[in-house]
Amino acid sequence: MVNETPPALTWLKQRVARLRPKPGNPISAELAPELAGPPAPSVAIVTDSAAALPPGWVSEIAGSGVLTVVPIPVIIGENVYADDDAELEVHISLALASGKPIKTSRPSPGQFERAYKAAADAGFTQIVSLHLSKKLSGTLEAAQLAADRSPIPVHVLDSATVGMGQGRGVQAAVESSLRGDEASAVIAAATTAFAATAVYFYVPSLEQLRRGGRISLASSWFGTVLDIKPILGIKDGAIVPLEKVRTAAKAIARLESLALADITARGAAGTRISLHHFGNADQARALGRSLEAGAPGLEDATLTRLPAVLAAHAGLGVLVVVVSDAVVPPQPDPEL
Repeated sequence: MVNETPPALTWLKQRVARLRPKPGNPISAELAPELAGPPAPSVAIVTDSAAALPPGWVSEIAGSGVLTVVPIPVIIGENVYADDDAELEVHISLALASGKPIKTSRPSPGQFERAYKAAADAGFTQIVSLHLSKKLSGTLEAAQLAADRSPIPVHVLDSATVGMGQGRGVQAAVESSLRGDEASAVIAAATTAFAATAVYFYVPSLEQLRRGGRISLASSWFGTVLDIKPILGIKDGAIVPLEKVRTAAKAIARLESLALADITARGAAGTRISLHHFGNADQARALGRSLEAGAPGLEDATLTRLPAVLAAHAGLGVLVVVVSDAVVPPQPDPEL
């Protein structure tokens, strides 16, 4: 995996640092406008935990206050868990092994109301709220209900995707806001990024997707009886089959081939990849190394655990590759 700091993250660090006050550094009133740099962000970004944002990236921008991530709850038996619960992977693994039902629920409109009010209280004048596909969750509807009661305008967008397909749009929106862009430009940055991503994934079993209503009973039966290992994707906000393979090894190899073909078509130097896993991090790392070896010049590969709200439906052993266009960030302001 790539260890170097991506250009976009370097720019974000510098921009967030500029937003923080620097005590003990008085400047003259005449020079203040020239030294101020871009205006403070006026647009807050709200998303949900299905975006699978890398924790390190979220930590780097935390000081700006621009981003809020609303957790999507996971329900196992009688217990409700947040996505950031340290033991959630164990709970899901045990539930899958024992056949205990696992469900997800959209966040309540009240959760979004609180997030929107907090943004208003922090001085933001508009909010762009970006969420996983409405065909996969009721999260977007909850955000829309809350938007009607927000003290400041909220623009609710359907990403029509999930995981870092959604996350890339969130990152683009945050970067746009930190540049001081207005809401229209922030929305354009997000929608452009959403459109420039492709999601490919493999699941060892279709049963969890069937239980969650994400695929049909017939599709699940077909995969189980014939031992088909499907390669799936996201199209128009829904899960769609891409290919059917007979064995797990062949399915993973085909997942790699599809991703490499996409990377090659875009040009490795202009492409980012994100890898998601649940319970099989080593397998995901190996896939990442293979993709990097097969596409010289590929940079900014990230590896994150699939959010629990998605793993609850995909099950253990899922592998996801998100391929997206690299967005070249603006040059950072010169150090003063």
